[in-house]
Amino acid sequence: MSQSASQNPPSRPTRLRRSVLSVPAINRRALDKLSSLDCDAVIFDLEDSVSPEKKTEARENLRAFFSALPLPDKERIIRINALSSHFGADDLALVAELEPDAVLLPKVDEPQDVTAVSDRLAEADAPEDLRIWAMIETPRGILNAAAIAEAGRTAGSRLDCFVVGLNDLRKETGVLPQPGRPYLVPWLMQVILAVSAYGLEAIDSVFNDFRNAEEFAAECGQGVAMGFAGKMLIHPSQIEAANRHFGPAETAIAEAEAIIAAFAEPDAATLNVVNLGGRMVERLHLVQAERLVHKARLIAQRSSGKAAAPRTEV
Repeated sequence: MSQSASQNPPSRPTRLRRSVLSVPAINRRALDKLSSLDCDAVIFDLEDSVSPEKKTEARENLRAFFSALPLPDKERIIRINALSSHFGADDLALVAELEPDAVLLPKVDEPQDVTAVSDRLAEADAPEDLRIWAMIETPRGILNAAAIAEAGRTAGSRLDCFVVGLNDLRKETGVLPQPGRPYLVPWLMQVILAVSAYGLEAIDSVFNDFRNAEEFAAECGQGVAMGFAGKMLIHPSQIEAANRHFGPAETAIAEAEAIIAAFAEPDAATLNVVNLGGRMVERLHLVQAERLVHKARLIAQRSSGKAAAPRTEV
């Protein structure tokens, strides 16, 4: 770990990120429909889905949309153009003005891509809880995933989440799209290893054929097994399946509650291992169980329309 890295990473609230819907900021009809959708988070895209001559109009759309303090039950992320482009500076100024929950940086290749934006947000007096998400979608981004994630442990860091972008990665490497993503799995797991090492989360890549529900479900199941927190979506029809697959199963919730109850027994107060129905369970599993039960509670609160109580994690 570098000398500038903190032993204790910034604490972050637990978020639901099962379904992360990307919406072109130029599409007013899509923006108007967001309040009726059951996605956990929304990415307002100013980058790939907006043509150069429409960038200014897209920013104005977001300015008008955010003026109504929209989507209080969803995490709101604005994807900007690269700072090296003609549009990046204006996009970032808009982010500082609108104060979404996070800004998503495209094609992050190295830690400096994150720290440069963090510095600019600090100079703009952006609130500390305005986080940074990083698109990992280039060969250099994959190779430097651990170094980029480590930037999330530095003092004052805003880095919170990675989003894998396989369309660009396939384009740059020549890897063909195939069911099961066999030749991409090692790179995907490299991203998971990086975020796990430094206390971040990762969102799985989009599935382009939104009409193919069967393959989409299979890819969601694969993403869950890998350890992704959720999936980036390109169409509202994908929300229900993503929520279902990336949400905790009833059996997992019941097991987590049993672990919490076992460690709550008075004679377990000083124990690091307890016997749960003939299975030895360590205290580290208690932390995982508490996180899972809290996410289940957040889902239940959202379903009932109640405001969710925040829970801060390291």
